[in-house]
Amino acid sequence: MATRRTLLLCVNDIRATSCSNIITTSLPRRPIVRQSHVKHWVSRPAAARLFTTSRSRWQEAATRQAEDDQPVIDRTRSKVFKDADEAVADLKSGSVVFSAGFGLCGTAETIITAMHKRGVDSLNNLTAVSNNAGAAGAGGLSPLTKSGQITRCILSYLGSNKKLEQKYLTGQIAIELCPQGTLAERIRAGGAGIPAFYTPTGVHTFIQTGEIPTRLGPADPETKKSVVLEGGKARETRIFSGRTYVMETALTGDVAILRAWKVDEAGNCQFRYTTKAFGPIMAKAARLTIVEAENIVPVGSIDPNDIHLPGIYVDRIVPATVDKVLENKKTRPSGNDSGYESEAASTPSNKSDAKSEALVRRDRIARRAAKELKHGMYVNLGVGMPTLAPSFLPSDVKVWIQSENGILGMGAYPTEEEVDPDIINAGKETVTLVPGASTFDSSESFGMIRGGHVDVSILGALQVSAAGDLANYMIPGKVFKGMGGAMDLVSNPDKTKIVVTTDHVDKYGKSKIVENCSLPLTGARVVSTIITDLCVFEVDRAKGTLTLTELAPGVTVEEVKEKTDANFAVAETLGQME
Repeated sequence: MATRRTLLLCVNDIRATSCSNIITTSLPRRPIVRQSHVKHWVSRPAAARLFTTSRSRWQEAATRQAEDDQPVIDRTRSKVFKDADEAVADLKSGSVVFSAGFGLCGTAETIITAMHKRGVDSLNNLTAVSNNAGAAGAGGLSPLTKSGQITRCILSYLGSNKKLEQKYLTGQIAIELCPQGTLAERIRAGGAGIPAFYTPTGVHTFIQTGEIPTRLGPADPETKKSVVLEGGKARETRIFSGRTYVMETALTGDVAILRAWKVDEAGNCQFRYTTKAFGPIMAKAARLTIVEAENIVPVGSIDPNDIHLPGIYVDRIVPATVDKVLENKKTRPSGNDSGYESEAASTPSNKSDAKSEALVRRDRIARRAAKELKHGMYVNLGVGMPTLAPSFLPSDVKVWIQSENGILGMGAYPTEEEVDPDIINAGKETVTLVPGASTFDSSESFGMIRGGHVDVSILGALQVSAAGDLANYMIPGKVFKGMGGAMDLVSNPDKTKIVVTTDHVDKYGKSKIVENCSLPLTGARVVSTIITDLCVFEVDRAKGTLTLTELAPGVTVEEVKEKTDANFAVAETLGQME
């Protein structure tokens, strides 16, 4: 009789190891590591992933670990764990944690709570990879950044998380900023076994030159500037067909944590709407994936056509016991069937005159921006003022609004009855979907964007230059919000028209239209049209020149010249902004 055989497969993605270097299930706890500098995790060899068909041989092999100190992935046991506490009990300090979700939509709140309960003495020195690291209050990764369990982040956007921003500016945490689309593609590449790729995103910016500090030290008493303890990393560049591209390296992690709507006992996952932004790609790029499920169902309960993440990528399943957090609920009145309303029209009459005047200016800009949108176009609207443009579209003009967190066919704000925490826009606001809409993950979304499939993108600005350079994501030493998806949105200006909407001057009366940007660039020579409360400029990106084409009612050319720190020509026939 043939001798019974047991299959033992040992895979290591980075270095060759013998299969005798196997993982153990019972090891003394590692000493707590407290470092001011953490070795960048991407360069660290990936841990082995072990599989065996025999329980007894698994246990025998697991006791022979030599050096890898990671949780065991046991294929012989059920993937369903009793609770999140059990599932995270063997996570190790120093791990790289992929945290899925966009804002607080789709975040693994139950798993994060369990990790936080372990405390900083038991679980620390973590590197978090996430689109953003939680909200200013509770929710998302905030508990782990506040407790000091996370010492390093790789993310695209801090947004309104002032506490995390201050921790970075005071040197208490290291943050590597990465454009949102690049972050998604680096994760996707890691899961697909692709070590690096070239992208137009970030060319001619601090991303290319590595000038965004990763870790700051104490501020100099005289200059008030912080010492840079760890700088960014400059990217390798290469020219393809006359265009410059930067090289980005793939990201892989030790553990991914995500939340899904429905998960069967084999690990097959189904997500709802925008909760799938980073979930599927992160699960594919991590050594160990833990999913918290709103509904755990028997194998075969999910139609194969409805599975968004196959079970091969999922190792542990826990019930979701922490409620979803709704970050920014925005609604429209039930009687507003159109779904859109300008800010000035919706502002109570008792608001201050100064605020009302500001809202009128915003509506003027948005009304003019709406003229850039033609029937049938695919458009992306940035956070804030750009989102007002649809409220001024004629009833016979329909456009498809793309939101970079994974929507094509975004609708208006919901009524109170329509609010769904799983449907949000890029500003983390609740929205609706129009008939014919689709939802998808972030790698798909930014493929649409970088590939030039979006016709028009409208963004805000801190500064715009006469040549069409855009700066809109940070003020060194003062404001550190992150670029989010902005660098990706302007990465293909020959195919996607870039329109900037902005007040002509900032709150100090300083011009935002300048000859050369003094702030870090989001993109170089990318803007084609600038719409302000005073006028409209058209940009010749090839020649690097600016032309005044329209004036707001009551505004003169002399006033525009007085308030503009850039040279510009005046069109022979000046139009009027409506």
